[in-house]
Amino acid sequence: MQQVPGPTFSIDRTLPVPVFEQICTALRTRIAAGEIPEASQLPATRSFAVELGVSRSTVVAAYEQLEAEGYIAGKRGSGFTVCAMGQVELQPVHPAPPEPAKETPRALLPFNSGEPDMRLFPHRQWARCVSRICRVAPETMLDGGAVRGNAALRRAIAAYVAEWRGIEAGAEQIIITAGATDALELCLRTLAPRGSAIGIEDPGYPPLNRIVQSQGLRSHYLRVDALGACVPEKDADLKAVVLTPSHQHPLGGAMAPGRRLEFLNWAKRTGAWIIEDDYDSEFRYAGRPIPAMAGFDGLNRTIYLGSFSKTFSNALRIGYVVAPETLIAPLHDSLLRFGTRASGMPQQALAEFIHSGEFYRHLRRVRRIYGERRKHLLARLQQEFSAYGSAPDHGAGMQLVFHLNDAWQDQEICKRARGAGLGLRPLSGFAAEVTGLNGLVLGCCHMEIPEIDAALTRLAQVLDGESEPKQDQT
Repeated sequence: MQQVPGPTFSIDRTLPVPVFEQICTALRTRIAAGEIPEASQLPATRSFAVELGVSRSTVVAAYEQLEAEGYIAGKRGSGFTVCAMGQVELQPVHPAPPEPAKETPRALLPFNSGEPDMRLFPHRQWARCVSRICRVAPETMLDGGAVRGNAALRRAIAAYVAEWRGIEAGAEQIIITAGATDALELCLRTLAPRGSAIGIEDPGYPPLNRIVQSQGLRSHYLRVDALGACVPEKDADLKAVVLTPSHQHPLGGAMAPGRRLEFLNWAKRTGAWIIEDDYDSEFRYAGRPIPAMAGFDGLNRTIYLGSFSKTFSNALRIGYVVAPETLIAPLHDSLLRFGTRASGMPQQALAEFIHSGEFYRHLRRVRRIYGERRKHLLARLQQEFSAYGSAPDHGAGMQLVFHLNDAWQDQEICKRARGAGLGLRPLSGFAAEVTGLNGLVLGCCHMEIPEIDAALTRLAQVLDGESEPKQDQT
């Protein structure tokens, strides 16, 4: 048996490649090239380690890797010998590719709508809750829990919607989802067979139309007037309608009590369901939030959808469904059939965060700050931009709609604004069939007041027709 001489290579510790992989690559290459013949015995691990200047465990790891790949074979007391390669065509060994550049987080543009200011996130308070759960009950962080979600979080949400939204529901009526979109898909999948029609507001939330169609359903558009979405025509055969009654998206404003009653009577008469998307109702800046339609209905024909993406963090991806008792079993069966998407890891920590009162303190704080920012933006629009249009004050929400005068077209303005680094959106882009909308949707809650002022300077330049508005450097 031929003994392989000592190493003919050296270890380069400046490379990002681990030492044991360098040993593997060197030996693998020599064996594949025939430089180390079949049945040759490799140096003993201890002496080889001394010659290379590495630990014996590193050489052992390299030998074991080569043995697993079939290049060498080990026998107790006899060391390692080179195996026959046969007629196998070995692929050339390529150097490890360079590490990809780190991805930068998505930058929010001024006036992006519906975005919370994550600079206000209570990181220390949240970390304390997570740390406490990890010390006291770490198993709950990885426990998948019940199909409908963490029991403690469902109890916390039941208390929250009772206090803030006027909805009386037990924890068994709460289902935790991976955000509001997952909640909506769960409801549509459960309530509407493929081919059914779903009523959605027009103008409304554009992704909603795509969600409805992705479920194999048809969109039936509900015109929005001064009182809110209009009740479907008598001959409309709808399985459900999706409404934003507390703060219509994107126009703003709450649905009138009389219109709410009309919808509830329609649902009772037709057997259809009302899905209430309560996406940012906590942000009402005068008085308490308007009671939810589901509370007004007593969870009879209304399903309530909520999310923590606007009030707490859009990174957690936690939403929830508050379901009528008659729908608990069908929704549960749908979860069993299609699986749950909500991550279980943050649920116990969020329950602790709500129970400790930190969530309510955070909510009161951001509502005050957002209210100040929104008030500042509205005042400047009314005082300095009246020549371009008008912005009604609905006293709620994370965005404003600035209705343009006829001399400006929202699509063209937004195209030019994008070039100026502004993230505003055209109101007409929220419409499916309705015509005559011409305005700008301006988000403001993620911007501090100096940032709002700088963005308004750029917006004025865009509206004045400057081809290349100067971007503020501050």
